[in-house]
Amino acid sequence: MGDERDIVLSVKDIKKTIKGKEIIKGISFDVYGGEIFGFLGPNGSGKTTTIRMLVGLIAPTAGSITICGCDVHKQHNEALQHIGCIVENPELYSYLSGWENLEHFARMLPAVTDQRIQEVVDIVGMDARIHDKVKTYSLGMRQRLGIAQALLNNPKLLILDEPTNGLDPQGIKEMREFILQLAKTGLSLFVSSHLLSEIQQMCDRVAIISHGEVITVGEVDALIDESASRVVWRVAPLQQALSMLNEEPDVQVLYAEEGTAEHHTAAHVVTQLSPEAVPDVTRRLVESGIHIFGVETKNPTLEDLFLSLTEGKRIG
Repeated sequence: MGDERDIVLSVKDIKKTIKGKEIIKGISFDVYGGEIFGFLGPNGSGKTTTIRMLVGLIAPTAGSITICGCDVHKQHNEALQHIGCIVENPELYSYLSGWENLEHFARMLPAVTDQRIQEVVDIVGMDARIHDKVKTYSLGMRQRLGIAQALLNNPKLLILDEPTNGLDPQGIKEMREFILQLAKTGLSLFVSSHLLSEIQQMCDRVAIISHGEVITVGEVDALIDESASRVVWRVAPLQQALSMLNEEPDVQVLYAEEGTAEHHTAAHVVTQLSPEAVPDVTRRLVESGIHIFGVETKNPTLEDLFLSLTEGKRIG
């Protein structure tokens, strides 16, 4: 993991007010060299507004953003030399070949040679199709070409906004493996997403944003550890089981659901407790005359953490 000496992106207390409404309310985080940093939140949480500030498209109302030590708004050109970015779908010319698209974008950058174009083609693994017209490309290939374009100026930081949007499961898997491969080259990646499982499989650290505020930043594994295991009980009668579980010092009842005909009237009770405590709690429930139809331990996920932190605000 990175340390103070290799912070590639530093965001300090940025705020953004639009038409009198504070959209971003003091966001701070750092991204280190060679890490995949997830930026996670539901649509409308402020992810895209934040990214637009990171790449200098809009200015923050307060706070600062530095990329490789350069302030994005005071040293705009110097900062942006270190950054590659795809916000939403990459802009490509479908009537040109992939190579011609890269040549076109290379002309806008200082000193990008044909050799560098070939290097990025190799990095994104498109050598076989690079001279075909873009209109014949799948969405996954278009995404790769967009990333190749973003890599032309050899950036230290690549910002990807929802990189798996619209891809089928195979395309998502390929994109995830590709992003992991890019990080091994020492590139830092900032990946915005609302797909919790993707972030969990891909990122070293994550910032979770809700209503324009970052509510937690940390290593994915450590954050998930904080979201203790959940145990789902199928029991009857419900009220007796609830009063019993509420008396248990190690058990936190999260929610309960009345039984249905489908589940033969057994109620669902979701609790938070360590898996080691399950046998003792089960024994006490049985001794109290409660019928247990099933016990299931669910390992915590980023989704559990997200829902507990955002008080159940749905993602997506």
